[in-house]
Amino acid sequence: MLSPNVEVQCNAVGCITNLATHDDNKTKIAKSGALVPLTRLARSKDMRVQRNATGALLNMTHSDENRQQLVNAGAIPVLVGLLSSSDTDVQYYCTTALSNIAVDAVNRKKLAQTEPRLVQNLIGLMESSSLKVQCQSALALRNLASDEKYQIEIVRSNGLPPLLRLLRSSFLPLILSAAACVRNVSIHPLNESPIIEAGFLHPLIDLLSHEDNEEIQCHAISTLRNLAASSERNKSAIVEAGAVERIKELVLTVPLSVQSEMTACAAVLALSEDLKPQLLEMGILEVLIPLTASPSVEVQGNSAAAIGNLSSKSDDYAPFNNVWSQPEGGLHQYLVRFLESQDSTFQHIAVWTIVQLLESNDAQLEDNIRGSQQLLPLIHRLAVAQPEGSHPPSEAGDGSDDGQGAEGEIASLAQRIVSMLDDTPSSS
Repeated sequence: MLSPNVEVQCNAVGCITNLATHDDNKTKIAKSGALVPLTRLARSKDMRVQRNATGALLNMTHSDENRQQLVNAGAIPVLVGLLSSSDTDVQYYCTTALSNIAVDAVNRKKLAQTEPRLVQNLIGLMESSSLKVQCQSALALRNLASDEKYQIEIVRSNGLPPLLRLLRSSFLPLILSAAACVRNVSIHPLNESPIIEAGFLHPLIDLLSHEDNEEIQCHAISTLRNLAASSERNKSAIVEAGAVERIKELVLTVPLSVQSEMTACAAVLALSEDLKPQLLEMGILEVLIPLTASPSVEVQGNSAAAIGNLSSKSDDYAPFNNVWSQPEGGLHQYLVRFLESQDSTFQHIAVWTIVQLLESNDAQLEDNIRGSQQLLPLIHRLAVAQPEGSHPPSEAGDGSDDGQGAEGEIASLAQRIVSMLDDTPSSS
């Protein structure tokens, strides 16, 4: 590699590229002192040398230790500089190598400090004539978007239009890389409205039906949940775009990982006071109730949290009466199952939901609760439990609980139910 002869350089670097495809060789190559001349030859005026050198650098980025040694050898500015190469192979090797380097938080910080044009260059490459370069550019942006700074910068640098184009592609790897990138970008609250305004809602909802790729479905629904997180307006836009109908249609048949994301999204949407009547009218309870018996604890918890959120201060409790005993044992059996659970989070969601249902002053619901031979003994048992501490009741939220004083809170909610049932005569 140190030879002045271009043919010798080309063959030597090609040899290193091939050797670096084997994991055991990578550390030996890194320790041999080869990285500095490799990095230098990546800037060769001979395109064959450049291709071989950038291919070798890419092969060296597949392990944490070697990535660090490459960074130390000065590879970052070389790789970034070569993004503007006229050769699509060199572009591909450099975008992929930078994508791998950006996996590490320390490297992302270094890139942020030293490469101000990186995001703009990668966004430009999403318009490349090469599909594999487009794909790797989106993946590199996805890895960069693990950091807040890059999430904001991608939107400010006009990265959303090319991402939307890739999302609408018919080429699976492009859809996947764009969906993964948008998911990360959507984490930042300031990006929620720009993503919606850029026209992403309908394509994301369409991707929920991508039954041949679970990962795409997960990225799409997780993005929708992120977009719904902090604004009533955004929640309404997501419902109006048809997300809830699509969730209802698919959620009982999709893989567990997708079910988990879909039910989490439903729980977030159900926090909206304005949307509750609409969600209940759509029949969302009919799919949430069976999912409270899912083999996945996450799906159970998310579904129960969504039901709990819908039960709080609703305008009409007829939808809850309609599902009291069905489907699959209905609201009644779900509450029994959660009260019997050994999981204090589940017990808490159940007692909190029963409080909301009783506070509705709906005579039919109260009769249903009073008439249950299973619910009342379980509530009484929890009401007399000896708690370690006590906290005031709180909303179901996303079904999470830190376990601190959980027993005290459950006991106090159960006591409140007993008191409400004692104070109010039955209407039957």
